[in-house]
Amino acid sequence: MKKTVVLFFLVPFIGMAQFKDILKKASEQAAILTKSNSSIDIAAGLKEALNKGITEQVTKLTKTDGFYKNEAVKILMPEELLKVDRALRKMGMSSLADDGIKALNRAAEDAVKEATPIFVSAIKNMNITDAKSILMGNETSATTYLQKSTTTALYGKFSPVVQTSLGKVGADLIWASIIKKYNTIPFVKTINPDITDYVTNKSLEGVFKMITVEEKNIRTNLNARTSDVLKKVFALQDKK
Repeated sequence: MKKTVVLFFLVPFIGMAQFKDILKKASEQAAILTKSNSSIDIAAGLKEALNKGITEQVTKLTKTDGFYKNEAVKILMPEELLKVDRALRKMGMSSLADDGIKALNRAAEDAVKEATPIFVSAIKNMNITDAKSILMGNETSATTYLQKSTTTALYGKFSPVVQTSLGKVGADLIWASIIKKYNTIPFVKTINPDITDYVTNKSLEGVFKMITVEEKNIRTNLNARTSDVLKKVFALQDKK
């Protein structure tokens, strides 16, 4: 306001045309500054929403039965191994097949517990260049952005954690027994699936699915916006 008053006093000295040009540039600079601050606030809000997804939802996966008894993320027999499942059950070994599925989920629960700091770090270091478009996008835009921008890097860090967890909960031995039993069945094609790869991908899929749950909640439920940043940023979305 003070700058505008000073400029008006200068009009007789600099001419109206030049004055309008100065005023236009000042206005553009103010708009750029406002836009910059808005982008920073939006990015901070989106990151906080994703972090809240880990705090409120992903931690549920780390508990016993977090995967196994959650139908939204439960890891089932790999599609290419459904024939193994059917064959074992037909031979009266349903309990072995059930143990195999449970072991996969136990490994995922243990791995997510160990790898939660990886997800937190990925969100903290994420460069949200399209913050406004993500905020104004659909109800899962932030999670989708996180998934697309971090999955490859997360897989590399998460895979060895899963492999360790498979051994820690005994899933590797159970699956070795399953595969051994199946491969002794006459006339079947022997298999040797990459269980680590399968559990890694399914675990990541489950994590992102649960973060999505919280993002949807924050976007649609005012009470889920538990900080000033969340309230301020997602109020912009409400107005679209």
